[in-house]
Amino acid sequence: MVSLRSATATPAGKPSLVEGAYDALKAAIQSNAFAPGYHGSEQEIATQLGMSRTPVHEALIRLQEEGLVRILPRRGVLVCAISPDDMREIYEVIIALEAASAELIAALPPERRAPVAEALEAVNARMEAALAAADLVAWAEADGRFHQLLAEGSGNGRLARMFHTIMDQSHRARMLTLRLRPLPSLSIQDHAGIVAAIRAGDAAAARDRTRAHRARARDQLLPLLGQLGMRQL
Repeated sequence: MVSLRSATATPAGKPSLVEGAYDALKAAIQSNAFAPGYHGSEQEIATQLGMSRTPVHEALIRLQEEGLVRILPRRGVLVCAISPDDMREIYEVIIALEAASAELIAALPPERRAPVAEALEAVNARMEAALAAADLVAWAEADGRFHQLLAEGSGNGRLARMFHTIMDQSHRARMLTLRLRPLPSLSIQDHAGIVAAIRAGDAAAARDRTRAHRARARDQLLPLLGQLGMRQL
């Protein structure tokens, strides 16, 4: 049973039951505790989470909107699988969103883009330290944070929400192949170049460097999925 005791408290400032169910379900899907193709009833899922059915139902509606599950009328819930073709489409969206956000950040006035650049540099330093320690999980967490900050830094809330949804869909594939890809030392260099363009206020360079960085990640991941014969993730 997945415990939600710490995630479902309701005093002020604490997540609601629905938020707790949503967070726990998303984590279970992304970690493969509920693997692609898992099919169960809402009650079965609620039982595993140690919750009542109502907050789980509400959380599942949100997850369906984000493309992580399908609610099948009178037949339960299906955890959606991601195919290589899905990943190709997902990367097309990621590239477009992140490149646009980097361009917008670099076009901000210096006093607004400088704090974003500082935050990005701090996370990139965490990535470098994790790589030096051969801690790929910590590296991946910091890398995800870098791209989250990049998507959020422009202040365009709609862009950031779209980014979060699409990244949630790709998380499983990235983590499953994390140790199978080349060491990601180039990512740290790419990130430094993106931050330098943002600091300089060079919107075109920030956009182009971000696009090239994400395109390289796509071009590493998609052939690897084919080589491994992974038809769904």
